Amino acid sequence: MSELTIQGWAERALPDMTADLRTLVELETPSDDKALLGTGIGEIERWLAERLGEPGERRLHDGGKYGDALEVGYPGTAPGTVLVLCHYDTVWPEGTLTAWPFSVDGDRATGPGAFDMKLGLVQSVWALRCLAELGMPRPTVRLLLNGDEEIGSPVARPLIERLSEDVLATLVFEGAADGNLKTVRKGVGLFDVTVAGVESHAGLDPDAGVSAIHELARLVGQIAAFGDRDRGTTVNVGLIEGGTGCNVVAGSATCGIDVRVSEPDEMGRIDAAFAALRTSDARASVTVEGEWNRPPMVRNPGSDELFRLAESIAAEAGWELGQVGVGGASDGNFVSALGRPVLDGLGAVGGGAHARHEHVLLDHVPGRTALIAELLMALADR
Repeated sequence: MSELTIQGWAERALPDMTADLRTLVELETPSDDKALLGTGIGEIERWLAERLGEPGERRLHDGGKYGDALEVGYPGTAPGTVLVLCHYDTVWPEGTLTAWPFSVDGDRATGPGAFDMKLGLVQSVWALRCLAELGMPRPTVRLLLNGDEEIGSPVARPLIERLSEDVLATLVFEGAADGNLKTVRKGVGLFDVTVAGVESHAGLDPDAGVSAIHELARLVGQIAAFGDRDRGTTVNVGLIEGGTGCNVVAGSATCGIDVRVSEPDEMGRIDAAFAALRTSDARASVTVEGEWNRPPMVRNPGSDELFRLAESIAAEAGWELGQVGVGGASDGNFVSALGRPVLDGLGAVGGGAHARHEHVLLDHVPGRTALIAELLMALADR
């Protein structure tokens, strides 16, 4: 059967896929609510069974205080395995749906988590269903549903690193970038710099104290200068707090910092720069806490080959598929850092991630679903 058959099948399935998107969006799954995440993954697992049947294997990995990770495997008709990464947690707190319910206006569907990334999950499942119903060859698909992606995947990371070993490819269903796939992503580091000063009365005995706020203010300029735009490194001091009153020489002050790097070597340079921070007054001290949330995603030969394969499938269907680099990170970063083939941005076409204008464009859903199905079918031939 040809791609037209797959495309036609996906077009006929669009109303059902839209209904499934509504179902998933109306499951509120904020990253910081263990109870809602537990309810959500339970409902999603039942939905998976309805759409794909019972999986060949199933493991629920306890997330502790974070969301659990569900691993399910669907046997293929050809050798080899493809890892599919999706996350079901969102940045939206409980109750968001009350003021912002799921809605459809023409081609545009909105709702918390629709773009990031519940439509991606819907498209991946329906692509696999398409191949099964049409009797097309397909590899074994291992689907990992992550419940802590939006907070850095502290639980899911080791699972992703283990499950991505010895697979044909890892496919990540984050939203597309204006329809393009994401082959480069920045690495992310989150750090807190704290200065401990010496408190004193600002009027009666100002020289007895050392202001942690004043010291931190000097350091913020140094920290901002860690950035290097030519290397793709950005540094943002996004939070500052400290002191207890205007008439008190501050005894403590802290700033929160977001660092983004394009080059893996930049992580070492930034670490060394943080370690070298010093206060101007020896009576004060500085400490740095934090870590690299995700390493950068960089192109490698396997990922390049995957993109070329997807690009050729799109070209045969009569449309152009591009690739871009973005500043945000995803679970695909972990796979890339190990030198393994990964392709990201296979999910929704739309925009507004983490914003009230989050939306997806439904006219693109059949084509993207057909692309995914064709890509899985092509991987089955390897």
